[in-house]
Amino acid sequence: MTRRNRDRDAEREAIRAAATRLLTGTPFRSTAGKLSGTELIVECGLRRDIVYGDHKDLVDEFKARSQAQNRTPEVAQRLAEDNAALRDALAKTKEQLAAERERARALIRATAELSLELDQAREELAAAQQVTRLR
Repeated sequence: MTRRNRDRDAEREAIRAAATRLLTGTPFRSTAGKLSGTELIVECGLRRDIVYGDHKDLVDEFKARSQAQNRTPEVAQRLAEDNAALRDALAKTKEQLAAERERARALIRATAELSLELDQAREELAAAQQVTRLR
């Protein structure tokens, strides 16, 4: 059995691509919950000893970039902002819906009262028509 020669350039590219995906919040393999060396290893698909042994500089670079990003991916920040905006919009919409439902209840009550008054007026009119007029 012969060992296959490693392509260190391809490994470095895989690590760089994984770091970019993690930092932008679009991972393929990892959960992207934390921007850590472990997540980088999972994302690039290489063994830990290869990453930390031969490519420690890329791990350090990734950690520095993630620290500069405040340990939160940009996509996650945008999603959090969008989520907050949508929650505010939903709260306003719920308030408007509650107000509209109250208006609808008031209109239903008014319609019912007017319907009763109309029925009473029709009965009174019918009763009035049975009266004979005297000249």
